Amino acid sequence: MQSILDTSLRLNNEVRELSELQNLVLVAKKGDKDAFAQLYQHIYKDLYKFAYYVLKNDQDAQDAVSDAVMDAYAGISKLKNADAFRSWMFKILSVKCKRKLKTYVVRNQESDLEDVELAVSGSEESLELKQAFGILSDEERMIVSLTVFGGYDSAEIGKMLNLNRNTVRSKHSRALAKMRTALTTEKMGKEEGRRANRS
Repeated sequence: MQSILDTSLRLNNEVRELSELQNLVLVAKKGDKDAFAQLYQHIYKDLYKFAYYVLKNDQDAQDAVSDAVMDAYAGISKLKNADAFRSWMFKILSVKCKRKLKTYVVRNQESDLEDVELAVSGSEESLELKQAFGILSDEERMIVSLTVFGGYDSAEIGKMLNLNRNTVRSKHSRALAKMRTALTTEKMGKEEGRRANRS
């Protein structure tokens, strides 16, 4: 009985939050800067994480998010559906990230993930996971990031990236398999290192 009440309370809170966000979008569409700022605060962490994992560089991620937010603010009056604000923001950001990736002259230059102070820190993000994420291609990072941080399914990602949804699914599966292999290899290497130190 308690779990039913907890679930009902959680759903009511989610509906209320969604309704508040929709109202903020409607007000922001009329040019209200404060409403847009509140929308930005609500979505910033997810936007930054997405950009950081795609670009692998703190400053570039911040720049891409800033550019996307500026474009969104300038074009929010054209947004037809208030429910689509989040996906619209991620679509703008994914375009910014793609452009930024094209400008990289040296593709092998990766940020030192240990030295980067994330603007949004989270204990769930381990160095090993970041390194495993770093072995993915640009497109694979984009697909996994849109799934994890944006919450999009393969059909939505396919529309954003102009890919067939089945192609998105297979690329997503291959990317996860690559990460799983890298994480397993890393773990096995650490265990062997510990055993060698004990001897």
